Amino acid sequence: MKLLFRILITALLVLGLAKIMKGVMVDEFTTALTVAIVLGLLNFFVKPILVLFTLPVTIFTLGLFLLVINAIMILLCDHFVDGFRISSFWTAMLFSIVLSLSQSLVYQITGDTK
Repeated sequence: MKLLFRILITALLVLGLAKIMKGVMVDEFTTALTVAIVLGLLNFFVKPILVLFTLPVTIFTLGLFLLVINAIMILLCDHFVDGFRISSFWTAMLFSIVLSLSQSLVYQITGDTK
């Protein structure tokens, strides 16, 4: 049940951020749900591999390269999900930062922590 709640919250946040941010387009709510699911799967399977391969760069940049990896996850999601479009890398980076911060805020408010 907790997983479904997180997917729903992420979908709502993706839909809301698409309304606010220029360069982010989501066709409908089912597309936002698909984005939330695909993003979760990419973060579970692909992100650890990218973090492992880029560990020296991440250490050298004191962890800031993780922002680039998050933007790459958003761009991969853009590639896999029809109806979800990100205009540029910088938009993907800003989108990932705002999405992460808003998810943290909503999870703190609802008491749903990891």
